[in-house]
Amino acid sequence: MHVAELWRYPVKSLAGEPIQVTELSTSGIPHDRLVHVQDQRGRCVTSRTKPRLLGLRATLDPNGHALIDGRSWTDPVSLQAVRTAAGDGARLVRYDGLERFDVLPLLIATDGAIARLGLDRRRLRPNIVVGGVEGLAEREWPGRRLAIGPTAIVAVAQLRGRCIMTTFDPDTQKQDLSVLQKIRDEFDGTMALDCAVIRGGPIALGDVVTLLD
Repeated sequence: MHVAELWRYPVKSLAGEPIQVTELSTSGIPHDRLVHVQDQRGRCVTSRTKPRLLGLRATLDPNGHALIDGRSWTDPVSLQAVRTAAGDGARLVRYDGLERFDVLPLLIATDGAIARLGLDRRRLRPNIVVGGVEGLAEREWPGRRLAIGPTAIVAVAQLRGRCIMTTFDPDTQKQDLSVLQKIRDEFDGTMALDCAVIRGGPIALGDVVTLLD
């Protein structure tokens, strides 16, 4: 098995960016979901209720600063784009606490399960896609560990329960409710793996991934 894809989402619920190399830590991938959208009451706003956020692309500049469609997330133009997608009272906030993750800091998907699902893997918003996995083998991994690259080790906690976000097309934001129904009917409502980083280290595309006892 190997690292087939790496993804980072500098702004929570916006489209992410594929990367080639990163350094895992107990907080997952650096700068992942470090900025999020809040409403006027200070509540986190996501693409579950504001799917147009998926139409904005978040990346990092060379200094590790989050960009939205190529502009700094602090730029008034970025804020206006977010408000157009999420509502007039929306604002952008930087927060590095682990609570910014829905469950755990790392979401791992596998090519075998994605092939069985038969849909765009971006709907799952993984951090790592592991290639060379047969069928639904990932479903037997919870409770085990994965060694990734030269030193990193992650614990597979559970299969991820999927939500309405999977129903929105990553490119058009058009909703297809049959996507979530398929996940519920054929995969018990779960797909991909919630993981915690036990030991950090560098990882890159092509790195070997080993399932440990």
